[in-house]
Amino acid sequence: MTRRRDAILREMGLAPLWRLRGAAEEPAVEAPPPALPLEAPPARPPEAARPPVAASAPARRPLLPVAEAPALPAVPPPRVVPAADLAGLGWDALEARILGCEGCVLCQRRKQAVPGVGDRQADWMFVGEGPGAEEDERGEPFVGQAGRLLDAMLAAIGLQRGHDVYIANAVKCRPPNNRTPEADELAACFPYLRRQIELIQPRLIVALGRPAAQALLNQEVKISAARGKTFRYGDIPVVVTYHPAYLLRNQPDKAKAWEDLCFARKTMRALRDEA
Repeated sequence: MTRRRDAILREMGLAPLWRLRGAAEEPAVEAPPPALPLEAPPARPPEAARPPVAASAPARRPLLPVAEAPALPAVPPPRVVPAADLAGLGWDALEARILGCEGCVLCQRRKQAVPGVGDRQADWMFVGEGPGAEEDERGEPFVGQAGRLLDAMLAAIGLQRGHDVYIANAVKCRPPNNRTPEADELAACFPYLRRQIELIQPRLIVALGRPAAQALLNQEVKISAARGKTFRYGDIPVVVTYHPAYLLRNQPDKAKAWEDLCFARKTMRALRDEA
């Protein structure tokens, strides 16, 4: 019966599902497919052989348009006043020209020009180098500490500001920080001083300090070598001594300045005796 059934099942294409007796047949186990050989990873090239990797550049911010600075107007060079322009000017016209002068760079930082002060028919004329801070404020030469010392020097030889004495400076505008006037500044301002001398016609000029002496004498001057000598501005004798501001810083030289004033007084007496 069993064999017949198995035969019928085979004819139907069906394998027998079980057997009643006998050892059960082990189902055929399919062998697993052969393992494929693993491929080795490609060798890594050395560092030197690697192609360079382009570094990504950081993103750049767009450039903003730069506004061009406006062109500054050209500054004309200072106008030097020709000496011929001053010929024939009287005191009022001369001082008006000095007050409005733009002949050198000193005019750019001044508060006011300082023409001079004193007796316009004086025998004595004292010439300094330039205004200081207080002179720039008040418009009068020698009114600060150096001016008070000058007044004392005048009194020592019997003189007084405003009485037979005229006081002026080689430059009429204050140099910045009270520095020494430059040669071109002295040259630009000298026509004013020259016209003042022409109007006053002093008997004697006392130059206070090296810049004033050089402006009057038109030569290099050393105070130590010029002391005790008589120079000439045209026909007018010139005596050279220290500037009062220098004497405030160098007290021992006051004795030398006293000697110079005595020499100037002696010179004046001789001039008056000759007249």
